[in-house]
Amino acid sequence: MRKLILIKHAKPQVVDEVPSHEWGLSEEGRQACGRLAEVVRRHDPAAIVTSQEPKAKETGQLLAQALGKPATELAGLREHDRSNVPLMPPRDFISMMALLFKQRDRLVLGGETAEQAARRFHEAIDSVLAAHPAGNVAVVTHGTVLALFAAEHGSGDPFLLWREMGLPSVSVFRVPGYVPLETLKRI
Repeated sequence: MRKLILIKHAKPQVVDEVPSHEWGLSEEGRQACGRLAEVVRRHDPAAIVTSQEPKAKETGQLLAQALGKPATELAGLREHDRSNVPLMPPRDFISMMALLFKQRDRLVLGGETAEQAARRFHEAIDSVLAAHPAGNVAVVTHGTVLALFAAEHGSGDPFLLWREMGLPSVSVFRVPGYVPLETLKRI
């Protein structure tokens, strides 16, 4: 059985005056990558592919190093485009995210709708699997696109999935068909 292992990046270092898509990992996040590697190791990924955003890229690099596997990057694995959204109080951000998940075809936050982000991400996942036709593949990505993908494939409500994710988290799907095997194991 072939697996797709989707990983939400480890905890970033939040810097108020820096956009979130530019954040790297915090020390706590780097430490969590060791625990993440032990969880992912049992799925024996042949390759690790990451988003190009620093927090995901660094998570993937640390994971690849721990597992002795190659890591590559793919632009389509990025988070929902919120590059034009300033840092918001948590309550306001959560409310906007609830609206984003509820009104998938409406531009409610950032530079793309939830539907556009979901379509882009799904195409990227299909591309990753086509580029790695044998073995299990681990993909290090972001919470919103991971929640949208998981919900599309039967893992539950995307907003609730997004809220339940840890930094990092792992979801595992059987391919082909993207059948959920494990949903949101918090690390």
